[in-house]
Amino acid sequence: MRGLHADTGYLLYRLGLRSGQLFNTFLQESGLRLRHYAVLRFLATSEGALQRELSVRLGYDPSAIVGLVDDLEKLGFAERRPAPDDRRSRIVALTAQGLAFLRGTDEAGLRVTNELLNPLDAAEREILHALLLRIAGDGLA
Repeated sequence: MRGLHADTGYLLYRLGLRSGQLFNTFLQESGLRLRHYAVLRFLATSEGALQRELSVRLGYDPSAIVGLVDDLEKLGFAERRPAPDDRRSRIVALTAQGLAFLRGTDEAGLRVTNELLNPLDAAEREILHALLLRIAGDGLA
């Protein structure tokens, strides 16, 4: 029988847990969690998104998205706006305050990534990143 550390899937799982722990620790002071951060980062790359799009693109349950957006609205980091083509739908958009928060997290986010990838040199980090993008494929689209 193989040991756990011989299983690449398990190692990826553990690395994901460790990454989440580090990001949640860094976000703890703001009251946000990694899931909130992911929503904000996604919104920063778009003009806004329907909640169901956030659910699909981030891989979160639709009911979780509602709570995450509620939390972000309370902090003034995101807002719901009427969709121009369907008044029953709401687009979630990043606010100026949310963008400022994200800008303030850039350096800390890099520190977390550097801590996580500390054993790798710059070339190895680039290779790892390229391989992860290839493995993820369309799952990130």
